[in-house]
Amino acid sequence: MEGFFLQMDELIDILHEDGSATGTSQMKSIAHAKGLFHATVHIWFFTKRGQILLQKRSITKDTFPGLWDVSVAGHIGFGETALYTAIREVKEEIGLDIKKEQLIKIGIFKSVQNHSNTLLDCEFHHTYISELCVPVTSLIKQQSEVDDLKLMSLETFQTKVENINTKQYVPHSLQYYSTIIKAIQHELLEG
Repeated sequence: MEGFFLQMDELIDILHEDGSATGTSQMKSIAHAKGLFHATVHIWFFTKRGQILLQKRSITKDTFPGLWDVSVAGHIGFGETALYTAIREVKEEIGLDIKKEQLIKIGIFKSVQNHSNTLLDCEFHHTYISELCVPVTSLIKQQSEVDDLKLMSLETFQTKVENINTKQYVPHSLQYYSTIIKAIQHELLEG
């Protein structure tokens, strides 16, 4: 199993605690071991019927294995932009080709998760929402990252993530989840 995680390592840009660039880069494994700030993308897909697409993280993941999470997420690679990474990660994780015009950026969220003595994940999540215009059954899961995909109504999702005893979802802050839900509700009203 140790070799599996080494294969998933990648070079990423390192950030200051305020999110500004340091001008340095490290392997993701070193950033996680040392608690160095870096950037990721989160893409939340929703349907016109008021549903949100959830991804069940692979049981082999080193962070939050087997929990339900954002539709698509990934680390921004060395020298990449958030938008480029978002498009790349959507293709890799769920097999969907999207264009930059389909992504609506709703913010950048700072997150610090202390998983263990050897894994302190300090990230800035560049967060997008996007309408899912294809059936879930047409999505192609990346086996090393995604165990399952499902749609859930926004109301049910909100109830579940607000329940602090729920251990089935990645423990993002309530403010983060609330921002996602409100942004999707706004898009549905505008659409």
